[in-house]
Amino acid sequence: MSLINSILTTLYSKRLKAIEHFRRFPWEVQAEQFRLLMSYGAQTDYFRHYDMHAYDSVETYQRRIPVVNYDDIQAEIERMRRGEENILWPGKVGWFAKSSGTTGDRSKYIPVTDEILHQCHFQGGRDTMALFAYYHPRSKAFSGKTLTLGGSHRLDPLGGGVQSGDLSAILIHNAPGWVNRLREPSTHIALIPDFERKVDAICWRCSKQRVTAFVGVPSWNLVLMNRMLEYTGTDNLLEVWPDLSLFIHGGVSFAPYREQYRRLIPSSQMKYMETYNASEGFFALQDNLSTSDMLLMLDYGVFYEFLPVGELDRPEKAVTLADVELGVNYAMIISTSGGLWRYMIGDTVEFTSLAPHKIRITGRTKSYINAFGEEIVIDNAERAVSAACAATGARVLEYTAAPIFMEGRAKGAHQWFVEFSAPPSDVMLFAETLDRTLQEVNSDYAAKRFKNTTLMPPQLVVARKGAFYRWMDERKKLGGQNKVPRLANDRKYMEQLLKINAL
Repeated sequence: MSLINSILTTLYSKRLKAIEHFRRFPWEVQAEQFRLLMSYGAQTDYFRHYDMHAYDSVETYQRRIPVVNYDDIQAEIERMRRGEENILWPGKVGWFAKSSGTTGDRSKYIPVTDEILHQCHFQGGRDTMALFAYYHPRSKAFSGKTLTLGGSHRLDPLGGGVQSGDLSAILIHNAPGWVNRLREPSTHIALIPDFERKVDAICWRCSKQRVTAFVGVPSWNLVLMNRMLEYTGTDNLLEVWPDLSLFIHGGVSFAPYREQYRRLIPSSQMKYMETYNASEGFFALQDNLSTSDMLLMLDYGVFYEFLPVGELDRPEKAVTLADVELGVNYAMIISTSGGLWRYMIGDTVEFTSLAPHKIRITGRTKSYINAFGEEIVIDNAERAVSAACAATGARVLEYTAAPIFMEGRAKGAHQWFVEFSAPPSDVMLFAETLDRTLQEVNSDYAAKRFKNTTLMPPQLVVARKGAFYRWMDERKKLGGQNKVPRLANDRKYMEQLLKINAL
């Protein structure tokens, strides 16, 4: 065991026992979290509106508090952003994590309270280190610096003295001093808002450092790592950082990127550890790297409920952890110390183990593209297509879109397969308007498209007449109840359509 791993294991021995406790007694721990959350919730206007009290039961909570999405509580969150107190959480909330995904707005703003910051987000980071050090005692992952690719933050435009920004920027800004001593780059560089300037500064500074681990979203980091190779004139990252041995990743599926990272880091000692963290909280982590499922973390100030995907229109069918089953696709509902009450986060999960409770992420409750962290949803796509038609006089019969994954040093893009009933007056203008509108309605897509940072302009494929009909016919999906999938996060449908279009 390396010295740093030995120290980490000793420091976190008490925490490792607590993790073992909720592995063995999951519902008892979740019941404790519920009671704690109710004591906070009872101090809010939200609970008073629904006549909820600190000592009400889980059954009462499920009966009185509705399952909500962001649009349902947007008015309350805007009041909090203006500095009002005791709305969804006691007192004033000073930070909001900015994220796209709403139907009506460019961004959504998730409250980040002191409680969820320290008891959930930071605890998730500490537990990730503790479990990795415990299960991989010979690894050098924590013997050098950990490279973190952060975002930016600023004062909220609504006033009230609060700040909003990427969750990563909020975490960096509020991190304790000892974390900053282990992390690269410096806080000043990490919070540079211009991504290209940030990457150049990281290459200048971190090419000289002993980096042994890095953390972040696979797509963003792939851009950084390819830039590092260009900056240093090397063929792989081990020539820059010989002891690089761990990538802690999350945000988007790692599957499309795995082989590319293996080429970038050709080492049998390199480990990849997935975490399930979002603006709303830190929920699960991969404790056993030989399997792809993740351990659900049960004592982070989060109370979980799960609604079978087939029952999305019947929220009364939501169950607690005590009643989940293996192999069922569930929409996850969370109540958190961030002031989210019965909030449907939009992710779907499946339990792969009940002793302990382990999950795998199966998708989203709605069609989407999130291959690069851009989270394009149906509403974004419909608005963009409508704007492109208006600009070119086109009429769209059917369309679908899918990602073009990064390959080597090439950047990603979106491919749109569109069948027109009336063609556009200018195909290039159609594609440009589509792209521009997506940037206007989705801030995460705009960030990836900024200066072609992660995403290149979308590729438009004009379908031959009848292509979608032939495709649906081949799949035995003709008929009014069957719909063309508008968005997909993989290329299965796209490749089928391209093949038909070539015939």
